[in-house]
Amino acid sequence: RIVGEDDGGKLFTPEEYEEYKKKVLPMRLQNRLFVSWRSPAGMDCKLVGPETLCFCTHRYKQHKTDFETIPQQRPISLPCQVSGCPCRAYLYIPLNGARPVRCRCKHFANQHSAAPGFLCNACSQCSGFHSCFTCACGQPAYAHDTVVETKQERLAQGKPVGQDVPCAAMGGLTGFSSLAEGYMRLDDSGIGAPSVEFLDSPVTAMDHPFLKAFQASSSSSPETLTDVGTSSQVSSLKRPEEDDMAFFERRYQERVSL
Repeated sequence: RIVGEDDGGKLFTPEEYEEYKKKVLPMRLQNRLFVSWRSPAGMDCKLVGPETLCFCTHRYKQHKTDFETIPQQRPISLPCQVSGCPCRAYLYIPLNGARPVRCRCKHFANQHSAAPGFLCNACSQCSGFHSCFTCACGQPAYAHDTVVETKQERLAQGKPVGQDVPCAAMGGLTGFSSLAEGYMRLDDSGIGAPSVEFLDSPVTAMDHPFLKAFQASSSSSPETLTDVGTSSQVSSLKRPEEDDMAFFERRYQERVSL
């Protein structure tokens, strides 16, 4: 959406909308900020979008995301714009299923204060939110950082930036693949593309029957299929060079020979 929360819930008139676009569209195209939750290895395990929740329980689109001039200090703080919220900077917090992760004090993240220090509101022993939740990348949540960076900073790291869009609070989203977790994305913001050695490696008996059925025939194959169950699965698949009649005839002859 272009307007997002900027209309305060009241529909703009056509004149107000045109004036609004003249003001914010150039700013968003030039000063977009990319937000991600990054592992120590540099992988963006989560790319933040407009609906992604902050530690303060408000969404990214409810934080300050438009800047006429990008701040010089780092890290860039994106304070929450909801009235009365003490959140001073957007902070991504992962979910465990549908619920936020727990702190070491055993209480959920949303039971802690969003003010700096992140003290627990449900107990007095907690010295600040600290979760031992393990991300899918294998690293603990406390080892990750919420990173806010410019297009130039992201390009310098070789990470995708997508196309310039006028929509509000797009964060780190650059395409449909951005909705997947980092270990599932094959671009440079995720785990990356498989190596040439992996793609060129021979198909073995441990691979999926689909791969074995459609591999190119080669006398130099290092392994042969000796498992009867696996051979049966492969045989039941139609081969690329077979027409329908040849496939059915081959399957018939195999059943007769049993």
